[in-house]
Amino acid sequence: MGDSRTRPKASPRQKRMQRRRAQAARSAAAEVVRFLRTEQIGGLVLLGATALALIIANSPLADAYQRLSAYTFGPQSLHLHLSVAQWAQDGLLTVFFVVAGLELKRELVVGELRSPRQAALPIAGAIGGMVVPSLLCFLIAFGAPGGADAWAVPVATDIAFALAVLAICARDLPPSLRVFLLSLAIVDDLGAILLIALVFTAHVAFLPLLGAAAVLVVYGLLQQFRFRGWWLYLPLALAAWALVHASGVHATIAGVAVGLLTRVKPDPGEHESPAEALEHRIQPISAGICVPLFAFFSAGIAISAGALGAIFTDRASLGVLLGLVVGKTVGVLLGAVVAVRSKLAQLPEALEWRDLVAVAVVTGCGFTVSLLIAELAFGYGEQQARIKGAVLLGSLIASLLAAVLLRRQVRVRAR
Repeated sequence: MGDSRTRPKASPRQKRMQRRRAQAARSAAAEVVRFLRTEQIGGLVLLGATALALIIANSPLADAYQRLSAYTFGPQSLHLHLSVAQWAQDGLLTVFFVVAGLELKRELVVGELRSPRQAALPIAGAIGGMVVPSLLCFLIAFGAPGGADAWAVPVATDIAFALAVLAICARDLPPSLRVFLLSLAIVDDLGAILLIALVFTAHVAFLPLLGAAAVLVVYGLLQQFRFRGWWLYLPLALAAWALVHASGVHATIAGVAVGLLTRVKPDPGEHESPAEALEHRIQPISAGICVPLFAFFSAGIAISAGALGAIFTDRASLGVLLGLVVGKTVGVLLGAVVAVRSKLAQLPEALEWRDLVAVAVVTGCGFTVSLLIAELAFGYGEQQARIKGAVLLGSLIASLLAAVLLRRQVRVRAR
């Protein structure tokens, strides 16, 4: 007797249906990945994750949300027994910084930043956009509780969020405007990364740090020798991340280093460079999973009339808010004006100063990196929640103001 549990063979028609379903699933997955590569969708996913965190944190599920954020797992022997929120901050956000490192390397080698003349304008804007908001925040918060730590929070510009605002509101403006914003935001984030490494590292264990440096040297040499095996690059990147984390330096620095060490110029016969191939694969993961999850576990703060009012009465929070909305705009424009007037740079022919005003406003979207610095500077507590609230509110105000100005520029140019 045959075994009644034996499955009957699929008919040719059933096999065709199975192949069609598998093909449809692959096509759907490819379409999702393609959408996640667009700046508008990445920004909307990030905004959706933030909104969801705020809704949950102000609902009956708030306690469950806090317990989930605080739940710890990972190997204690490797100093990786971390909470879910820490894994999002130190682990998932590293993927975002790999993408940032790749973009920076590309701009330095083959992009706008390769020429000193071309690079001067966004670099000057980025420097002004870091110095002025920091000074403004410091002056407002001077002598207040937390005032000595708040100055670093409004330094950064969120690349994904700022480019999403530009892509949604200014499709008809010259492409050089996006190039300016991208280059500025990359330099801006590089400054924030250096701040994280230099200011927010209380203790450095040099042995793990040397180990991380050795691993990264091996990674860089393999790139130069044209080694192609991802199966070796992935463990090296993970080892560099774990060693940097164990050293006490923020682990996202390892992500930037990996991006900067990846080769960006394709060899003759190569369809794409290793940097292009890596970014093509991990950018959707960064935009669709890593950054939204970080935002979800970072942006969940309690909101009430009293909490919103406290942002304006607490001078450290007010300094962060005004640093993002006012300081970034003034700083970017001031840096650009100084560079152009001193003949170090020139305004691209297709751009007007009014275009740069709108872009300067959008740089106030600090968001991801500003939230990270807020967590590093303030730890846990009510003031951290107020500082995060100031980051979210300042980023929202900056994005709305920028949207209005960008749409106005589109209408003016269409006349």
